[in-house]
Amino acid sequence: MKKIYGVVTLVAMLMGATLLLERTVRVAAAGPTGIKNVVLVHGAFADGSGWEAVAKILEKDGYTVSVAQPPETSNAEDVKSAKAAVDAMNGQVVIVGHSYGGSIITEAGNDPKVSALVYIAAFALDEGESCASIEQALPQASKAFKPDSNGNWWIEQEHFAADFAADVPPTESHYMAISQVPISTDSFTHKVTSPAWKTKPTWYMVATADRSINPDQERMMAKRANAKTVEVNASHVAYMSHPKEAARLIEEAAISAAVNH
Repeated sequence: MKKIYGVVTLVAMLMGATLLLERTVRVAAAGPTGIKNVVLVHGAFADGSGWEAVAKILEKDGYTVSVAQPPETSNAEDVKSAKAAVDAMNGQVVIVGHSYGGSIITEAGNDPKVSALVYIAAFALDEGESCASIEQALPQASKAFKPDSNGNWWIEQEHFAADFAADVPPTESHYMAISQVPISTDSFTHKVTSPAWKTKPTWYMVATADRSINPDQERMMAKRANAKTVEVNASHVAYMSHPKEAARLIEEAAISAAVNH
């Protein structure tokens, strides 16, 4: 009798364990709660490859990620590129911008599919402002931004690491310097007309060691956007040197915006 009871108990335990395992697998397969789509937008002098570490974390956590590749040839083309990435997504989107990418998402974020905006050391511009006007109002530490005869702006290669990417490996910052994507004067001086952060929930990461945008300007833009704000001790490319923190902020936006959507 005891033997039969023991077998029945063992079977019950195994069935319970199996059901628990199945439930765990189903939950894992379901992916993240909340918004499941993220569009990442790079800024000036860079391309989408810098988002690789962040994208890997987000995908591992179950998000669908699109890395937009705005050409930096004009603001209109850059916004068009970001909006195309948003429109290609199936469902609501969190749009994320770094640096000049912030100017892009400020307008592309008006797309009805965008539920939240995340700025990573980025230009959260108000109506009538441009990246240039923010830089002139409270100048950045770097003096290495130079125009060429074609209406494009570059960072002098010898100053690129110190002024743009001081906290990533030297081999990486060197390659970024020699492969940088120049930004057009049109993109840099375009004045925003309808800031999406005025109507949509916003998050912001301040890079406290930023030499490309004055950190106090980042704090100002975050505050007036009523953004949920975090600060990291990082260079301008905070999303590259602190990918875990960047991904965490993006996921917080995805979860929170879905609750309030």
